[in-house]
Amino acid sequence: MTYRRSLVLALALALSNVGPITAQQVHQVEIEGNRDQGRFRFDPARITVAPGDIVRFVVRSGQPHSVVFDSTGLAPADKSALNDALPERMSLLSGPILTEEGQVFEIKVPRLSPGTYRFYCLPHRAYRAEGVMVVEG
Repeated sequence: MTYRRSLVLALALALSNVGPITAQQVHQVEIEGNRDQGRFRFDPARITVAPGDIVRFVVRSGQPHSVVFDSTGLAPADKSALNDALPERMSLLSGPILTEEGQVFEIKVPRLSPGTYRFYCLPHRAYRAEGVMVVEG
């Protein structure tokens, strides 16, 4: 009985040093556009994420849209990890063209260096449809 208690206590102590366990979060970003006003945007335009979180982009209006991450200044390992995390890529760091209202594009945030990752909508880049994903360490 003493051996069993010692084992349980040792396991509990070991697990207590693991650190806090955080749940995966889902961050929803709506993509909106109004051709008459020439206004296209991501809402929110800035999100803070951690590896393992899900970023869900949802088309609300003004399609077609896309989600493209800017490669400027990205370390090769971060560029590769982010590129691999994008489903149905059209090209390097570029998700598919989203053509329907309500269409969803999701990515699971890979292990990336802490920092700022800029993204934009390619069809509406001239209208400054841009956003920022901040990855916490």
